[in-house]
Amino acid sequence: MTGPGPSPGPGRRGAARPGQRPPLRPETTTLWEYPSQHYDSPNVGRMQGDRDYAGATPSWVVWQLLHRYTREGDLVVDPMCGSGTTLDVARDLGRRGLGYDLAPARPDIFRADARSLPLEDAKADFVFVDPPYSTHIDYSDDPRCIGRLDAAAPGAANEYYAAMERVIAEIHRVLRDRRYMAMYVSDSFRKGKGSGPDRFMPIGFDLFSVLRRSFRPVDIVCVVRQNRKLRRGNWRRAAEEGNFFLRGFNYLFIMKKEESPRADERGGAHEVIQPPPRTRSGSPRS
Repeated sequence: MTGPGPSPGPGRRGAARPGQRPPLRPETTTLWEYPSQHYDSPNVGRMQGDRDYAGATPSWVVWQLLHRYTREGDLVVDPMCGSGTTLDVARDLGRRGLGYDLAPARPDIFRADARSLPLEDAKADFVFVDPPYSTHIDYSDDPRCIGRLDAAAPGAANEYYAAMERVIAEIHRVLRDRRYMAMYVSDSFRKGKGSGPDRFMPIGFDLFSVLRRSFRPVDIVCVVRQNRKLRRGNWRRAAEEGNFFLRGFNYLFIMKKEESPRADERGGAHEVIQPPPRTRSGSPRS
């Protein structure tokens, strides 16, 4: 599903003036990069989300998704809305935004657990989610917060993945059939303390496997991280001396809900052409 053309604000053509961020254009490859967390909104003086919010979603990533997979007036749902970035981008593009969070950062975000959303079935035209990547950020003191669950916990009964399975099930429930959702997520690495082992957590791969149980994969995008911490000398030195890598990209998993097959998938739109009968010699009979 394609959206409308670029908006007069972030999608306008031409070079950026001094003090402006580069204009947004629809991405055409699966490697996305932009030199800022946010774009210049057509609503002057308004930022998407909160630049000081720990773990804030890059607003330009949401812009790319809504531009491509939604239309004006569509309902965009974010079950882990954080500082409200998704709502602000939806508003910039003329979409309706609905956000939930355990710890709402502002009045237009409803307090709710992403594992049990107060929304009817099949209401959302698009769902975007940027979940916690294990315990790397302290999001909330709420004991229900998924960001308090350790993705490196041993055993199959890992609470983090069990919680995320419930979140994904809720996304599937509230999303309309034949509509899209996207998950923005990163792997995680924890340097061992003392004699303890290092822990690499392939959260992206693990959550993608969960998503595939309910959705059809559309594509996987690699989003380059523009985190100032990655350029700090002490971080780079620690990575070199400790023989580990800093997280340089995020996964963007784009999925589609497909419960009812199209007519052509049922065989109703195409005539089945039978091969010509063959002679005893094996060649087709004319």
